[in-house]
Amino acid sequence: MTGDLHEAVRADAALGEGPTWDPAAQHLLWVDILGSRIHTFDPASGRTGELTTDQHVGAVKPRAAGGLVANLRDGVGLYDVHGDFTWLLHRPVPGRRGNDAAIGPDGALWAGTMRYDEAPGGGSLFRVTADGSADTVLDGVTVSNGIAWSGDHRLMYYVDSPTRRIDVFTYADGHAYERRPWVEIEPGAGFPDGITVDADGAVWVALWDGAAVRRYTPDGRLDRTVDLPVLRPTACAFGGVGLNDLYITTARTGIADPHPLCGSLLVIGDAGHGLPQPPFAG
Repeated sequence: MTGDLHEAVRADAALGEGPTWDPAAQHLLWVDILGSRIHTFDPASGRTGELTTDQHVGAVKPRAAGGLVANLRDGVGLYDVHGDFTWLLHRPVPGRRGNDAAIGPDGALWAGTMRYDEAPGGGSLFRVTADGSADTVLDGVTVSNGIAWSGDHRLMYYVDSPTRRIDVFTYADGHAYERRPWVEIEPGAGFPDGITVDADGAVWVALWDGAAVRRYTPDGRLDRTVDLPVLRPTACAFGGVGLNDLYITTARTGIADPHPLCGSLLVIGDAGHGLPQPPFAG
């Protein structure tokens, strides 16, 4: 079921993150958080693109209206189809930046934050709607990371990396509640980072400092481990026309002697089958 791992885009991203398939544009989106860059990759042609942002960018997602929504250092912004920028929610907090984000079944952006110094409890998770309204979902998190929903939209999975856990919430009508631990990553195996859910309901997770991605079945059983040549994979997502290929972003920041592929976009061909992701409603 799992194909070969290879390089999709050779890059030197300091902190590659947030792979997202854009079905309208038929390309993959990903970011270099610390490089303040949004990247695109068209697997059909091999063509790549790049947009520089004015500040660190934690994640970008497609918009229903065209363009992108971005989780930035100082809040959430919108890029139109021409690349012009406007703030949707400008809420700067000194020493804090946006991190991973996802679009919920409700079309809202569920956006995480963290402190640059990773101070415990300095981050949050909030939900931003198309009109710029924001509700705090979680306070007191440290490194807000992966967010993903089950195919039936009844469960929301969430990662606060230093806990070494993937937690799960009951989800309904734009609300997440009843948080409980779902999977714990054992010491020495790295820290859970970005996640995605496949069509079988299994959760894939990238393991920062663990040089691997793992797949857990819906009952929380470890089903598969794919070892990687890079120490710090950051996130994974299915892409391509059939959503069959698993793309993996990677980082080179903080590594004294990085592997040549650290900072590149990797892909596992025919790794499984992903779920279509909704665009931001704005």
